[in-house]
Amino acid sequence: MNKPFKVLATATILAMAALPTAAFAQQGAATPVNETAITQAKVVLGTMGKITDFVNDKTGKFITVTGRGLAATDQSEIILSITKDTKIVDAKGQTVALKSIIDDKKVVKAFYGPNITKSLPARGTALTLVVQDRDFSAIQGTVSEVTEDGSIFVKGTDLYGGYNDEIILHLDPKATLLDQNHEAIEAGDIKAGMSVEAFYGPAVAMSLPAQSTTNYLVVNTDEIADLTPGTSGIIISKNEKTITVIGNPMEHGGTNYVMLHVDKDTVIVDENGAVLTADALKENSYIDAFYGNIMAMSYPGQTHADKIVVKAAQAVKAEGTITNSERAGEGRVYLNVGSDDKTENDIILNISDKTVILPLAGDDMELKDGMKVVVYHSPIMTKSLPGITNAEVVIVTPDNNTAAAQ
Repeated sequence: MNKPFKVLATATILAMAALPTAAFAQQGAATPVNETAITQAKVVLGTMGKITDFVNDKTGKFITVTGRGLAATDQSEIILSITKDTKIVDAKGQTVALKSIIDDKKVVKAFYGPNITKSLPARGTALTLVVQDRDFSAIQGTVSEVTEDGSIFVKGTDLYGGYNDEIILHLDPKATLLDQNHEAIEAGDIKAGMSVEAFYGPAVAMSLPAQSTTNYLVVNTDEIADLTPGTSGIIISKNEKTITVIGNPMEHGGTNYVMLHVDKDTVIVDENGAVLTADALKENSYIDAFYGNIMAMSYPGQTHADKIVVKAAQAVKAEGTITNSERAGEGRVYLNVGSDDKTENDIILNISDKTVILPLAGDDMELKDGMKVVVYHSPIMTKSLPGITNAEVVIVTPDNNTAAAQ
């Protein structure tokens, strides 16, 4: 189940609070000895971040610095030409090799003049690069939750690694909080569903999810995403008041197996938004079901369906035995439909990362020879014998007395 974390461990919060505020500072932590080369003119601009691209060819030597502007109007990402006049130093004014900065993924303050292009990203000439003593990380994503103590739970993508990331961020008392227009905002203006770019670290608590302190955030206060959890899947059973759905969780949370209570407060529509009655909820139907965060701790979980979108297509149900076959292979299994001696109705199932497999309690997710299964698959199938189709849901049944069970 993919759900927001509602409770922070007390020990972890106390440990985070005990860390010195200075440990998280990303600006002003160390001042270069020779500031004159940087502040010789009021029009010198700056970006603090990491070098995310490096080009060295016949046209010249260029770096891309990705991070945040030192001033609200400075660039968050810029391509800078490195010339013979560019000074590259550490916080003590000692010369540093550019290659070592790139290899070690060091944070730099990049200073450049006002003559920059209007392209995205802008281009200019680097005057001075100052390597920072402290590192930081950054995340671009959505505020999934704002906790009672004002911390924010962010799910998104690591700005520098590109991988999926999630972290609880505690706001430094002196944090710079800006909206999409780089106007100052208050911590109370940050709401769940808003997109955010946050810089944090260097210290990160090794909790689940990870936790750190941030002193710089840019928040889009104009748009709030729908964070309603849900399941995109197939109705595998229905009675007068409930439907059971198996599928994939929605982007902002949900579970792959859920029993939903349907009543007069449940909004039921088709893909075009036309209102439907509960009669439209049929077994094998593809649906998108949305529900709240509160769910009964049963198996499957149970909750009230707030909205259901019924899709036009329907899955096809088949029952049989997984059978060893040379026609199967990696990512495919052969299903002996009906578990009989006939082959004309057998099918080959493509198994992907979107296929939901519900194994028996304690079993792994691997489909093995001899397993009895109930399968819901795509209505689209090749005309070959046996036909080939995509498995949407595979449910392993208790009746497994063959090779797999032995």
